[in-house]
Amino acid sequence: MPVNASETAWWRDAVVYQVYPRSFADGTGDGVGDLPGLLARLPYLAALGVDAIWLSPWYRSPMADAGYDVADYRDIDPLFGTLSDATALVEAAHESGLRVIVDIVPNHCSDQHPWFRAALAAGPGSPERALFHFRPGLGPDGAQPPNDWPSSFGGCAWERVTEPDGTPGEWYLHLFSEAQPDFNWDRPEVRGEFESVLRFWLDRGVDGFRIDVANLLIKQEGLPARASLPPDAPSPYEDRPEVHEIYRAWRRIADSYPGGRIFVGELWVGRESLRRYLRPDELHTGFNFPYLQAPWQAEQLRAIIDGTLETHATVGAPATWVLGNHDVTRVVTRYGRVESSWALDGVRVHNAPVDLELGARRARAAALLYLALPGCAYVYQGEELGLWEVEDLPPELRQDPTLRQSGGADLGRDGCRVPLPWEADAPGFGFGPDEGAAPWLPQPPAWKTRAADVQDGDPESMLELYRAALRLRKTEDSLRGSDLTWLESADQVLFFGRGEEFACVVNFGPEPVPLPAHDAVLVSSAPIADGLLAADTAVWLRRRAAE
Repeated sequence: MPVNASETAWWRDAVVYQVYPRSFADGTGDGVGDLPGLLARLPYLAALGVDAIWLSPWYRSPMADAGYDVADYRDIDPLFGTLSDATALVEAAHESGLRVIVDIVPNHCSDQHPWFRAALAAGPGSPERALFHFRPGLGPDGAQPPNDWPSSFGGCAWERVTEPDGTPGEWYLHLFSEAQPDFNWDRPEVRGEFESVLRFWLDRGVDGFRIDVANLLIKQEGLPARASLPPDAPSPYEDRPEVHEIYRAWRRIADSYPGGRIFVGELWVGRESLRRYLRPDELHTGFNFPYLQAPWQAEQLRAIIDGTLETHATVGAPATWVLGNHDVTRVVTRYGRVESSWALDGVRVHNAPVDLELGARRARAAALLYLALPGCAYVYQGEELGLWEVEDLPPELRQDPTLRQSGGADLGRDGCRVPLPWEADAPGFGFGPDEGAAPWLPQPPAWKTRAADVQDGDPESMLELYRAALRLRKTEDSLRGSDLTWLESADQVLFFGRGEEFACVVNFGPEPVPLPAHDAVLVSSAPIADGLLAADTAVWLRRRAAE
């Protein structure tokens, strides 16, 4: 069924599937996923039951950071296809009933972007350099960075350039890799350029944008060193109040287009800050990272659910729920870790002991839990197949710049980006044509049992669990709206109702617990025996009318 353009509030309870293009499906046989591959697999996504797809960056890029270093915001990188392929994909997705959200990367660009190349050529004090953050270095010869800001990928956030005359010169700011210079959002040229980019893609039919590191755009005037600020001072480069002016301007652009065009922010901010981004004249939604970071514990998850719903209700925004993405360890592996290896402030813990069977059981239960909550949900590609983190990738094949910039302390994010297995008995598990190149990262042989064709039609598979849950989300009236009522339950059990007829029960404890009174089991993450809900199991119930 084609997308209904009159449904402008579609995003309030949508399920969005994240496509990491280079690892989804290879249509050309070069070993890298692309838009022709994605186009061919759209029927799979439509059958899964999601409402939209979100694509990680598809723009022209040198790929120093997997496309988050953008050289041209108005073109598709040849690795993925052409602008015509993008247009065809959007049109086909809409015909399949799927909306399309694309990444926008406004904090930084590629060092190969024409603006930055012009800035290097123009020299100190030029208007071209004013579009970025260039500063002279400290010390008598300027050999020290301008301040103490760190890169999120490890090391210093400053890189020194060689001036046009060949001498060591100024430094430029890069909060990520040195190949990703930060824009200076104090400049009206930068603001105007991105407003133009938004219109370019909205004119081509995209339904919204996921905003990369949405809280980092504005830097404090003067770029003060962190060490010079009081201990309780706000960050000089995170969550600055001036950023809201940008998103109010963006929202006016989105609202000028028909069909409910939206923004979702990648916002690593506290609850009070999140409210400000989600005010009615700013972003539509923002990712719920506290939920993503939470361990598999009933008490902590309930507190986060309550806090999330309260935060969003105050500004009239829908909550978002997410278990994984392209930056964090896959949920099967995270939930299979022994408790001592879990880190609340770090969702990438490498090579710690893991019980994949336990992790898969918990991931199944987690799927039913988050898909039963009010608001919108995000599925990272492969979660519906029960894929785990690939932790034994050879170092020479890893491409994430985090590995290099952290000096090997962080192995990076490649382990959650391994290409998907589609066909158990095909070369590369059907990721690309049989005669094509091997996938750009090697897939574990054990993924043969997780291939989509093996799980298709198997009622006990993760794929069919997701399909069943997503079908019910569309047909159960109780799963619309924002209500959630906690019901009395045993310790280590979450039990809540939606509407008059629906209930979700999740057993986090080590022992089975009796199911509450109900008229029917709608779907369960593991078999129900003798009226007992096993450990690490979730179930959706039709509640009895008398309750």
